[in-house]
Amino acid sequence: MNWIVWTGFFAIFLSILVLDLAVLHRESRAMEVRQALGWTVIWILVAMSFAGLIYGLYEYRWFGWGDGSVGGSQAALQYVTGYLLEWSLSVDNIFVIAVIFTFMKIPAQYQYRVLFWGIVGAIVLRGVMIAAGAALIHAFDWMFYVFGAILLLSAARMLKSDDEFDPGKSVLVRLARRVYPLTEQLDGDRFFTLVNGARAATPLFVTLLLVDFADVVFAVDSIPAIFAVTQDPFIVFTSNAFAILGLRSLYFAIAGLMVMFRYIKYSLIFILAFVGVKMMLHHHFAIPHVLSLAIIVGFLVIGILASLWVSRRERLASR
Repeated sequence: MNWIVWTGFFAIFLSILVLDLAVLHRESRAMEVRQALGWTVIWILVAMSFAGLIYGLYEYRWFGWGDGSVGGSQAALQYVTGYLLEWSLSVDNIFVIAVIFTFMKIPAQYQYRVLFWGIVGAIVLRGVMIAAGAALIHAFDWMFYVFGAILLLSAARMLKSDDEFDPGKSVLVRLARRVYPLTEQLDGDRFFTLVNGARAATPLFVTLLLVDFADVVFAVDSIPAIFAVTQDPFIVFTSNAFAILGLRSLYFAIAGLMVMFRYIKYSLIFILAFVGVKMMLHHHFAIPHVLSLAIIVGFLVIGILASLWVSRRERLASR
Protein backbone atom coordinates (compact mmCIF):
# COMPACT_ATOMS: atom_id res chain seq x y z
CA MET A 1 0.00 0.00 0.00
CA ASN A 2 3.05 2.28 0.10
CA TRP A 3 2.35 3.45 -3.45
CA ILE A 4 -0.89 5.09 -2.25
CA VAL A 5 1.01 7.34 0.17
CA TRP A 6 3.69 8.28 -2.37
CA THR A 7 1.06 8.94 -5.04
CA GLY A 8 -0.97 11.01 -2.60
CA PHE A 9 2.06 13.10 -1.67
CA PHE A 10 2.95 13.82 -5.29
CA ALA A 11 -0.69 14.67 -6.04
CA ILE A 12 -0.74 17.17 -3.16
CA PHE A 13 2.64 18.63 -4.08
CA LEU A 14 1.87 19.00 -7.79
CA SER A 15 -1.51 20.56 -6.97
CA ILE A 16 0.26 23.18 -4.84
CA LEU A 17 2.71 23.93 -7.65
CA VAL A 18 -0.06 24.27 -10.25
CA LEU A 19 -2.10 26.49 -7.93
CA ASP A 20 0.96 28.63 -7.26
CA LEU A 21 2.00 29.29 -10.87
CA ALA A 22 -1.28 28.94 -12.78
CA VAL A 23 -3.56 30.79 -10.34
CA LEU A 24 -1.72 32.80 -7.71
CA HIS A 25 1.19 34.02 -9.85
CA ARG A 26 -0.03 33.87 -13.44
CA GLU A 27 1.39 37.27 -14.35
CA SER A 28 5.14 37.86 -14.44
CA ARG A 29 5.85 40.57 -11.91
CA ALA A 30 8.35 41.42 -9.22
CA MET A 31 7.62 40.31 -5.66
CA GLU A 32 8.07 42.93 -2.96
CA VAL A 33 9.88 42.10 0.27
CA ARG A 34 6.72 42.40 2.41
CA GLN A 35 4.78 40.13 0.04
CA ALA A 36 7.68 37.66 -0.05
CA LEU A 37 7.79 37.53 3.75
CA GLY A 38 4.05 36.82 3.81
CA TRP A 39 4.39 33.95 1.34
CA THR A 40 7.39 32.61 3.26
CA VAL A 41 5.22 32.33 6.36
CA ILE A 42 2.47 30.64 4.33
CA TRP A 43 4.84 28.00 2.90
CA ILE A 44 6.26 27.33 6.38
CA LEU A 45 2.71 26.79 7.68
CA VAL A 46 1.97 24.43 4.76
CA ALA A 47 5.12 22.45 5.55
CA MET A 48 4.28 22.29 9.25
CA SER A 49 0.74 21.14 8.42
CA PHE A 50 2.23 18.19 6.56
CA ALA A 51 3.94 17.22 9.82
CA GLY A 52 0.46 16.34 11.09
CA LEU A 53 0.02 13.92 8.19
CA ILE A 54 3.43 12.43 8.97
CA TYR A 55 2.28 11.88 12.55
CA GLY A 56 -0.87 10.07 11.44
CA LEU A 57 0.97 7.86 8.96
CA TYR A 58 3.49 6.63 11.51
CA GLU A 59 1.32 6.66 14.64
CA TYR A 60 -1.86 5.09 13.26
CA ARG A 61 -0.29 3.44 10.20
CA TRP A 62 -2.79 4.93 7.77
CA PHE A 63 -2.95 3.01 4.46
CA GLY A 64 -0.74 0.34 6.05
CA TRP A 65 2.21 2.72 6.16
CA GLY A 66 5.28 1.86 8.20
CA ASP A 67 6.15 -1.11 10.37
CA GLY A 68 5.44 0.42 13.76
CA SER A 69 9.15 0.79 14.67
CA VAL A 70 8.92 4.61 14.53
CA GLY A 71 6.15 6.40 16.41
CA GLY A 72 4.22 9.39 15.12
CA SER A 73 5.86 11.90 17.48
CA GLN A 74 9.37 10.75 16.56
CA ALA A 75 8.60 10.74 12.83
CA ALA A 76 7.05 14.24 12.99
CA LEU A 77 10.06 15.52 14.95
CA GLN A 78 12.44 14.05 12.39
CA TYR A 79 10.45 15.68 9.59
CA VAL A 80 10.44 19.11 11.26
CA THR A 81 14.17 18.88 12.06
CA GLY A 82 14.97 17.78 8.52
CA TYR A 83 12.80 20.52 7.04
CA LEU A 84 14.40 23.23 9.15
CA LEU A 85 17.87 21.90 8.35
CA GLU A 86 17.23 21.90 4.59
CA TRP A 87 15.46 25.27 4.80
CA SER A 88 18.39 26.88 6.62
CA LEU A 89 21.01 25.40 4.30
CA SER A 90 19.08 26.74 1.30
CA VAL A 91 19.82 30.28 2.51
CA ASP A 92 23.40 30.04 1.20
CA ASN A 93 21.98 28.80 -2.11
CA ILE A 94 19.91 31.99 -2.28
CA PHE A 95 23.00 34.18 -2.36
CA VAL A 96 24.37 32.19 -5.31
CA ILE A 97 21.01 32.46 -7.13
CA ALA A 98 21.13 36.23 -6.62
CA VAL A 99 24.57 36.31 -8.28
CA ILE A 100 23.23 34.23 -11.19
CA PHE A 101 20.27 36.57 -11.76
CA THR A 102 22.55 39.61 -11.62
CA PHE A 103 25.08 38.13 -14.03
CA MET A 104 22.40 37.01 -16.50
CA LYS A 105 20.61 40.40 -16.16
CA ILE A 106 17.23 38.78 -15.49
CA PRO A 107 14.54 41.36 -14.61
CA ALA A 108 12.84 40.85 -11.25
CA GLN A 109 9.45 40.12 -12.83
CA TYR A 110 10.82 37.01 -14.58
CA GLN A 111 12.80 35.60 -11.68
CA TYR A 112 9.81 33.91 -10.03
CA ARG A 113 9.14 31.86 -13.17
CA VAL A 114 12.76 30.69 -13.29
CA LEU A 115 12.63 29.70 -9.62
CA PHE A 116 9.34 27.83 -10.12
CA TRP A 117 10.69 25.59 -12.88
CA GLY A 118 13.97 25.38 -11.03
CA ILE A 119 12.07 23.76 -8.18
CA VAL A 120 10.60 21.14 -10.52
CA GLY A 121 14.08 20.23 -11.75
CA ALA A 122 15.51 20.31 -8.22
CA ILE A 123 12.85 17.89 -6.94
CA VAL A 124 13.69 15.36 -9.65
CA LEU A 125 17.46 15.67 -9.20
CA ARG A 126 17.27 15.54 -5.40
CA GLY A 127 15.00 12.51 -5.60
CA VAL A 128 17.70 10.66 -7.53
CA MET A 129 20.40 11.77 -5.07
CA ILE A 130 18.28 10.79 -2.03
CA ALA A 131 17.59 7.34 -3.49
CA ALA A 132 21.31 6.85 -4.14
CA GLY A 133 22.26 8.10 -0.67
CA ALA A 134 19.71 5.84 1.05
CA ALA A 135 20.94 2.83 -0.91
CA LEU A 136 24.56 3.55 0.02
CA ILE A 137 23.78 3.98 3.73
CA HIS A 138 21.77 0.76 3.89
CA ALA A 139 24.47 -1.15 1.99
CA PHE A 140 27.52 0.29 3.77
CA ASP A 141 27.43 1.41 7.41
CA TRP A 142 30.73 3.29 6.98
CA MET A 143 29.00 5.75 4.63
CA PHE A 144 27.97 7.66 7.76
CA TYR A 145 31.64 8.54 8.24
CA VAL A 146 31.97 9.51 4.57
CA PHE A 147 28.90 11.77 4.66
CA GLY A 148 30.04 13.27 7.96
CA ALA A 149 33.46 14.06 6.48
CA ILE A 150 31.79 15.67 3.46
CA LEU A 151 29.84 17.99 5.76
CA LEU A 152 32.91 18.94 7.79
CA LEU A 153 34.88 19.66 4.60
CA SER A 154 31.97 21.73 3.28
CA ALA A 155 31.93 23.76 6.50
CA ALA A 156 35.69 24.33 6.25
CA ARG A 157 35.36 25.36 2.61
CA MET A 158 32.65 27.89 3.44
CA LEU A 159 34.82 29.29 6.25
CA LYS A 160 37.92 29.74 4.09
CA SER A 161 36.40 30.64 0.74
CA ASP A 162 35.59 34.25 -0.06
CA ASP A 163 35.38 33.63 -3.81
CA GLU A 164 32.16 34.60 -5.51
CA PHE A 165 30.45 32.27 -7.91
CA ASP A 166 31.09 33.36 -11.50
CA PRO A 167 28.37 32.02 -13.83
CA GLY A 168 30.39 33.15 -16.85
CA LYS A 169 33.05 30.55 -16.09
CA SER A 170 30.55 27.75 -15.66
CA VAL A 171 31.17 24.66 -17.79
CA LEU A 172 27.40 24.32 -18.01
CA VAL A 173 27.07 27.64 -19.89
CA ARG A 174 29.83 26.77 -22.34
CA LEU A 175 28.32 23.31 -22.91
CA ALA A 176 24.85 24.78 -23.47
CA ARG A 177 26.25 27.10 -26.15
CA ARG A 178 27.68 24.13 -28.02
CA VAL A 179 24.65 21.86 -27.72
CA TYR A 180 21.83 24.29 -28.56
CA PRO A 181 21.62 27.72 -30.24
CA LEU A 182 21.41 30.56 -27.72
CA THR A 183 20.31 34.13 -28.08
CA GLU A 184 21.47 37.04 -25.94
CA GLN A 185 18.05 38.69 -26.03
CA LEU A 186 15.16 37.96 -23.66
CA ASP A 187 11.72 37.25 -25.13
CA GLY A 188 9.47 38.07 -22.20
CA ASP A 189 9.20 35.10 -19.84
CA ARG A 190 9.82 32.53 -22.59
CA PHE A 191 12.60 29.96 -22.28
CA PHE A 192 12.77 29.48 -26.08
CA THR A 193 12.19 31.85 -29.00
CA LEU A 194 12.65 32.17 -32.75
CA VAL A 195 15.68 33.98 -34.18
CA ASN A 196 15.64 34.39 -37.98
CA GLY A 197 13.20 31.49 -38.21
CA ALA A 198 15.38 29.16 -36.10
CA ARG A 199 14.56 28.06 -32.57
CA ALA A 200 16.97 29.25 -29.87
CA ALA A 201 17.17 29.23 -26.07
CA THR A 202 16.86 32.57 -24.29
CA PRO A 203 19.02 33.75 -21.35
CA LEU A 204 16.08 32.76 -19.14
CA PHE A 205 16.64 29.09 -20.02
CA VAL A 206 20.39 29.32 -19.38
CA THR A 207 19.58 30.89 -16.02
CA LEU A 208 17.27 27.96 -15.25
CA LEU A 209 20.11 25.53 -15.97
CA LEU A 210 22.45 27.47 -13.68
CA VAL A 211 19.90 27.59 -10.87
CA ASP A 212 19.33 23.82 -11.04
CA PHE A 213 23.09 23.22 -11.22
CA ALA A 214 23.60 25.39 -8.14
CA ASP A 215 20.94 23.39 -6.29
CA VAL A 216 22.67 20.11 -7.14
CA VAL A 217 25.98 21.50 -5.83
CA PHE A 218 24.37 22.54 -2.56
CA ALA A 219 22.47 19.24 -2.35
CA VAL A 220 25.86 17.51 -2.04
CA ASP A 221 26.02 19.17 1.39
CA SER A 222 22.37 19.20 2.42
CA ILE A 223 21.35 15.65 1.55
CA PRO A 224 24.11 13.99 3.63
CA ALA A 225 23.10 16.39 6.41
CA ILE A 226 19.50 15.21 6.56
CA PHE A 227 20.61 11.57 6.63
CA ALA A 228 22.10 12.43 10.03
CA VAL A 229 18.52 13.16 11.16
CA THR A 230 16.74 10.17 9.62
CA GLN A 231 17.34 7.48 7.01
CA ASP A 232 13.63 7.15 6.19
CA PRO A 233 13.38 7.96 2.43
CA PHE A 234 9.84 9.35 2.74
CA ILE A 235 10.74 11.79 5.52
CA VAL A 236 13.98 12.77 3.77
CA PHE A 237 12.26 13.43 0.46
CA THR A 238 9.17 15.22 1.78
CA SER A 239 11.16 17.52 4.07
CA ASN A 240 13.44 18.36 1.13
CA ALA A 241 10.48 18.95 -1.17
CA PHE A 242 8.70 21.36 1.18
CA ALA A 243 11.95 23.19 1.99
CA ILE A 244 12.53 23.74 -1.74
CA LEU A 245 8.88 24.74 -2.21
CA GLY A 246 9.40 27.79 0.02
CA LEU A 247 12.70 28.70 -1.63
CA ARG A 248 11.12 31.13 -4.12
CA SER A 249 9.47 33.44 -1.63
CA LEU A 250 12.43 33.05 0.74
CA TYR A 251 14.70 34.22 -2.08
CA PHE A 252 12.77 37.44 -2.64
CA ALA A 253 12.57 38.05 1.10
CA ILE A 254 16.28 37.56 1.77
CA ALA A 255 17.48 39.11 -1.52
CA GLY A 256 15.74 42.32 -0.51
CA LEU A 257 17.29 42.20 2.96
CA MET A 258 20.63 40.65 1.98
CA VAL A 259 22.79 43.27 3.66
CA MET A 260 21.02 42.71 6.96
CA PHE A 261 21.83 38.97 7.05
CA ARG A 262 25.58 39.13 6.50
CA TYR A 263 26.42 36.73 9.37
CA ILE A 264 23.95 34.01 8.43
CA LYS A 265 26.78 32.31 6.53
CA TYR A 266 28.60 31.60 9.81
CA SER A 267 25.43 30.09 11.26
CA LEU A 268 25.33 27.71 8.30
CA ILE A 269 29.00 26.80 8.85
CA PHE A 270 28.31 25.84 12.46
CA ILE A 271 25.17 23.91 11.45
CA LEU A 272 27.07 21.91 8.82
CA ALA A 273 29.89 21.18 11.26
CA PHE A 274 27.46 20.09 13.99
CA VAL A 275 25.52 17.79 11.67
CA GLY A 276 28.79 16.36 10.31
CA VAL A 277 29.95 15.49 13.82
CA LYS A 278 26.53 14.04 14.64
CA MET A 279 26.66 11.79 11.59
CA MET A 280 30.17 10.55 12.40
CA LEU A 281 29.04 9.73 15.97
CA HIS A 282 25.95 7.89 14.71
CA HIS A 283 27.21 4.41 15.71
CA HIS A 284 28.69 5.56 19.04
CA PHE A 285 26.50 8.26 20.55
CA ALA A 286 22.96 9.21 19.55
CA ILE A 287 22.22 12.93 19.87
CA PRO A 288 18.48 13.36 20.63
CA HIS A 289 16.42 14.89 17.81
CA VAL A 290 15.02 17.53 20.15
CA LEU A 291 18.55 18.67 21.00
CA SER A 292 19.51 18.72 17.31
CA LEU A 293 16.48 20.86 16.48
CA ALA A 294 17.28 23.26 19.34
CA ILE A 295 20.93 23.61 18.22
CA ILE A 296 19.97 24.29 14.58
CA VAL A 297 17.39 26.90 15.61
CA GLY A 298 19.87 28.43 18.05
CA PHE A 299 22.58 28.87 15.41
CA LEU A 300 20.09 30.46 13.01
CA VAL A 301 18.78 32.88 15.62
CA ILE A 302 22.31 33.89 16.66
CA GLY A 303 23.27 34.61 13.03
CA ILE A 304 20.12 36.66 12.38
CA LEU A 305 20.39 38.64 15.62
CA ALA A 306 24.09 39.36 15.07
CA SER A 307 23.35 40.57 11.51
CA LEU A 308 20.51 42.83 12.67
CA TRP A 309 22.57 44.21 15.58
CA VAL A 310 25.55 45.13 13.37
CA SER A 311 23.28 46.66 10.70
CA ARG A 312 21.55 48.77 13.35
CA ARG A 313 24.86 49.98 14.75
CA GLU A 314 26.08 50.94 11.28
CA ARG A 315 22.87 52.89 10.61
CA LEU A 316 23.23 54.76 13.90
CA ALA A 317 26.90 55.50 13.22
CA SER A 318 26.13 56.90 9.76
CA ARG A 319 23.70 59.49 11.12
